[in-house]
Amino acid sequence: MEIKKVRKAVIPAAGYGTRFLPATKATPKEMLPIVDKPTIQYIVEEALESGVEEILLITGHSKRAIEDHFDSSPALEMELERKHKNDLLQLVRETADINIHYIRQKKMLGLGDAILCAKSFIGNEPFAVLLGDDVVYNPERSALRQLIDIYERYEGTVLGCQIVPEDKVSSYGIVAGNPVGDTGLLKVRNMIEKPEPEDAPSRMAVLGRYIIEPDIFEILEQTKPGIGNEIQLTDALFELAKHKDVYAFAFEGKRYDVGNKLGFLQATVEYALRRSDIGPNFMEYLKEVIKGNGRLDKI
Repeated sequence: MEIKKVRKAVIPAAGYGTRFLPATKATPKEMLPIVDKPTIQYIVEEALESGVEEILLITGHSKRAIEDHFDSSPALEMELERKHKNDLLQLVRETADINIHYIRQKKMLGLGDAILCAKSFIGNEPFAVLLGDDVVYNPERSALRQLIDIYERYEGTVLGCQIVPEDKVSSYGIVAGNPVGDTGLLKVRNMIEKPEPEDAPSRMAVLGRYIIEPDIFEILEQTKPGIGNEIQLTDALFELAKHKDVYAFAFEGKRYDVGNKLGFLQATVEYALRRSDIGPNFMEYLKEVIKGNGRLDKI
């Protein structure tokens, strides 16, 4: 039987973004820009570059700005056209051309509940999940494309992972498993959501990219609230692994945890340095900062 293609992606974006208050009091954290592009757009573009055809954004209250960003803007387009700012006009129109669906997570009951909101959209297909707190830079092959390739080869749910420092394991879902050949792939045998370091089965952390088979929805409907009194996707995936093959794959790429301030700043600096239009001048500026030992009065 021919394997089903991964055509759809789910992007949960309903959280309050409290770690970035007061900036996120009226602005969704997903709309905070890395240089000049909202974080959510990096995630959407990764999905499209990986071959995804339809995207569902799980939003919440006060997230209207996300929908507006991916909508057309006739007044702005007319003004840019009048001023012959064709490059900017093209950027605006390209953003509006992306086909995105929306549904609201009415209660903040955890990531598992957010994914369950996508049940009718997904139907009986495998699907991708991309979390907005993890931006991955890989100009050759996106993290999600790497997972899709593994799925198409092994025909099982795939968790995108990387090794994290021991003092960081309590921030992630941690997996352990048995190696599959020499591919760097593990067949999952244990998963724990945000364990204490002494309880962690490994340092292999699930980092915001998944290919999931639709069996997960039936399991999520039966999953009880776990850590934080939320319905944890990790708990449901571990249950799925008891009945079907679930793999953990260490994807290649520079991953930024933009859900915290330091990671967000690191992403902003490094994406800016990669830009041909501002990178060289920004590098000279940073050299001046370093020369002054970080003292702005020395610049």
